[in-house]
Amino acid sequence: MDQDKKQHAIRFINDIRTMEPAALKALILQEAGDELAQFFLAYTSSLITRDPERVVENTSSLMLMGYLVRADEERRRAVEPAQA
Repeated sequence: MDQDKKQHAIRFINDIRTMEPAALKALILQEAGDELAQFFLAYTSSLITRDPERVVENTSSLMLMGYLVRADEERRRAVEPAQA
C-alpha cells in the first residue's frame, strides 16, 4: 500500500470530521456540485434501504468509489490536454 496515499486519506478524513458543517457543505458544493452530491445521497440511500445489514461494507465501497471517480477525473484531465 502506498503510505503517502494512506496518510493523505487519514489527514483528509480527520480534517473533514472536525470541519464546521457550513464549511463542509461549501467544500462539497465547490468540488462536487449540488447535482453530484444529490446523486451520491440517492445512491447511498438506495444501498442502505436494499441491504441495511451491509451498511459498513457499503460505506467502505462508497468511499472507494468516490476515490476512484476522482482518480478517473484526474487521469482524464491529464490525457485531454495532450490530445488537443
